[in-house]
Amino acid sequence: MIGEIDHIEIEASDAEEMADFLKKLGYEELRTTEHHGESFELVPGEEDGPLFEIHTVEGEEVPGINHIAFAVDNIDEITDELEAQEVDSIVGPYDVEETGRTITNFRDPDGRRFQIVDDSE
Repeated sequence: MIGEIDHIEIEASDAEEMADFLKKLGYEELRTTEHHGESFELVPGEEDGPLFEIHTVEGEEVPGINHIAFAVDNIDEITDELEAQEVDSIVGPYDVEETGRTITNFRDPDGRRFQIVDDSE
């Protein structure tokens, strides 16, 4: 039902510093956006791997992994399947203009956020 990891979102104490760290590991900056404040998206250089989306923590947030997102081909169908399986806290699908993605968020039994993403449109 759900495929490979599309991206991992990290809340960092300093997003730019974290982006610079990932560049030292061979990641390359894909883009910066203004959603969640300044956001950096980095992709693996010459290797396979997920995109990292980095934001600076604000307010009550703490540094750490915010969510893991999985790539899907038909987000409406997968969202319907998650609802049929009674997965908790489903929100979506909805479009995120800044990234060009359509996403659905949901929670695991311990309340951690996961996401499915369709960026094929």
